[in-house]
Amino acid sequence: MNTRILVVFYSMYGHVYQLANAVVTGAREVAGSEVTLMQIQELVPDEALVKSGAAAARRAFAHIPVAKPDDLAAADAIIFGTPTRFGNMCAQMRNFLDQTGGLWMSGALIGKVGSVFTSTASQHGGQETTITSFHSTLLHQGMIIVGVPYSEQRLVNMTEISGGTPYGASTLAGADGSRQPSENELAIARFQGRHVAQITARLKGA
Repeated sequence: MNTRILVVFYSMYGHVYQLANAVVTGAREVAGSEVTLMQIQELVPDEALVKSGAAAARRAFAHIPVAKPDDLAAADAIIFGTPTRFGNMCAQMRNFLDQTGGLWMSGALIGKVGSVFTSTASQHGGQETTITSFHSTLLHQGMIIVGVPYSEQRLVNMTEISGGTPYGASTLAGADGSRQPSENELAIARFQGRHVAQITARLKGA
């Protein structure tokens, strides 16, 4: 019995996209996992994206299909990726989740596994609050939240500046977006994908 894992992300400059790819890689390491990568619809006008420099970065993942709320119902687990906006999820992700009222009414997401990863500009820029506040929506939908346990020893790596929390993988983009995800951060993201897939497989096979 295959396990369907959906990774849904929003990325403006590509940092969350890189984490999403790592999450997908980790999830695919678990036998029987069918992993799909989708992105959230952009709300920012094209001219604003060009002015901010995001348009060029977003071309790297323009081929990724855009998710619709009903896509969530077909998955056994959903792993969400969002950048931080003032310690919370971005408006694009919030807009997407606000369209899932029908899924809530029908209970379509009850019992599914949910997990979250993020990116922030600074070391203390809201990585943990972004993920834990995201969890509130998942709990309202009746989902089972899975994070990153401390069996992932890279969480306690003190030899370098690194993202990574017990709530989910994360990266530090820098104030100007120039810092790219480190190998430590990408490894935590791979762990998260693998861990979610393993837990989901156990739940589905129970």
